[in-house]
Amino acid sequence: MAANVARLTRRVAGGLDARILIVGISVVLTAYLVLVPMAMLVYSSFTGAAPGATGALTLEHYGEAFGDTSIWKTLGITLVFALGSGALAFVIGTILAWLCERTNMPFKSLFFALTLARMMIPGVIGTIAWIFLLGPRNGMINRMLTSTFGFQDSPLDIFTITGMIWVEGLALTPLTFLMMGAAFRSMDPSLEESATMSGSSALTTLFRVTLRLALPAALSVVLIMSIRGLESFEVPALIGIPSGIYTFISAIYLAVHTYPQNYGVAGALSMLVMVISVIGITLYGRVTSRAERFSTVTGKGFRPRVIDLGAWRWVAAALCFLFFLGTLGLPLFVLLWASLFKYYSLPSWQMLSQATLNNYIEVLTWSAVQRAMLNTLVVATATTAIVMTLSSVMSWLVVKTTAPGRVIIDNLATLPIIFPGIIVGLALLWTYLTIPIPVYGTIWIIVVSFVTRFLPYGMRTCSTSMIQIHRELEEASLASGATWLQTFVRIFIPLLRPGLLAGGVYVALLSIRELSSAILLWSPGSEVLSVQVWEMWEDGSDVQLAALGIMMTLGLGILVAVVHRLGGGIQQHA
Repeated sequence: MAANVARLTRRVAGGLDARILIVGISVVLTAYLVLVPMAMLVYSSFTGAAPGATGALTLEHYGEAFGDTSIWKTLGITLVFALGSGALAFVIGTILAWLCERTNMPFKSLFFALTLARMMIPGVIGTIAWIFLLGPRNGMINRMLTSTFGFQDSPLDIFTITGMIWVEGLALTPLTFLMMGAAFRSMDPSLEESATMSGSSALTTLFRVTLRLALPAALSVVLIMSIRGLESFEVPALIGIPSGIYTFISAIYLAVHTYPQNYGVAGALSMLVMVISVIGITLYGRVTSRAERFSTVTGKGFRPRVIDLGAWRWVAAALCFLFFLGTLGLPLFVLLWASLFKYYSLPSWQMLSQATLNNYIEVLTWSAVQRAMLNTLVVATATTAIVMTLSSVMSWLVVKTTAPGRVIIDNLATLPIIFPGIIVGLALLWTYLTIPIPVYGTIWIIVVSFVTRFLPYGMRTCSTSMIQIHRELEEASLASGATWLQTFVRIFIPLLRPGLLAGGVYVALLSIRELSSAILLWSPGSEVLSVQVWEMWEDGSDVQLAALGIMMTLGLGILVAVVHRLGGGIQQHA
């Protein structure tokens, strides 16, 4: 009996030591990843020294950044771009979500898949595709319109604030679709049925009943999409900078990448962007906190109602086909077309005889591309592993314990969601040029950047899955003599597997697509694929870039499809 008690005591003590060690390391690492770079960024805005050097504190950079009257023009352009792209994404995504979730429109599954397929196109690739389409000189659509109707000048121009809003709004549409689709799916249709029985048309019911019930979700979607537009880098950099239309993000990039470099002004501008982001997140929290006033789902059962559009359902399907043909099909087509020829030219039957796969072969043989592929694989794998490991431990701490300060830890791990990628890159640039940790100039500083940026996404998926695991499973394991570490590995990890897989795939997808935080941190030999695409664009390697873009998009699509099937099997056996 005494021997059993002693053995149990040793097991508990061992489990306690492992728990304290693992959780403690996770908390310290999370705090370091988030707080140290942000502190260095704040410091950079107040010092006159370059990164890695020391200098006196000063307000000179704020005076230089905000004393110039052009800053207010930049502020106006930034707000117009962010709010405009958020509003456009909301309108398109909401209409698609309503048609797919609440009506009897045919081919809904196809349109659902096509909406999500847009997420497979990296932002830098999608933006370049629209430049191929709507560029004023060589844009495919402009050249076709000019030759067909005899216009003297190109009728469309992507290099305007309207063009920027169009491209960014389309890029944000899939997220809007998912968020509004969830709201429509969980809405009690009894009020809509009453409106229909009173003689309201489907469109009138949508605007006067459905959207009003979904008002909290609608406002939160507009806010979140506007914040995403605020932090966008690809569109302002590729479309805005050449046309002299600057947002704060492109201004920060130029402050660091033009001579003479002005890191202090970049830091000061970053402070304003973060203030705007915090205001947006605060408004989002206030909107969602009052959502109970619009609650319609109670303990009374209900069944989702499908609105009969009558003959209009075929019109709706036709319009959706045209929308996806124009916004998804055309960008992919122009990339594919450009990738098949030695020089970019207007599509024609005569040109098909000159089509070749040489661009694909050439790109795959470039040492820079091969290195970028390997770096991207390493970065995506390392980022996913670190993010999901940290997230699983931190979610256990937040959800399954009553430890003091766990809410602060949760908020700390979620905090990076408000930081634009280029600001995270700038913060890490300062950090690792100052702190003597040898990661600057290697792919590992990009890994650190991605882990910091994408930790909130891992936390959300792991926390959701952790909530569903009953405490009695952990208690039964510990009572049976298992240590905490054994319990975590053998009980929690298998049960968290669907959430870990879903979060891991999303983090890997983001890591492969991400450009904004890597653009300030890469150096020769540490470039990833998104940076390689950027470099090829600046070098004028358009057709080779198109080939690489097609391969990246196809690869991301295959990754998601394979893991989706694998995830289904795992979820069934979890």
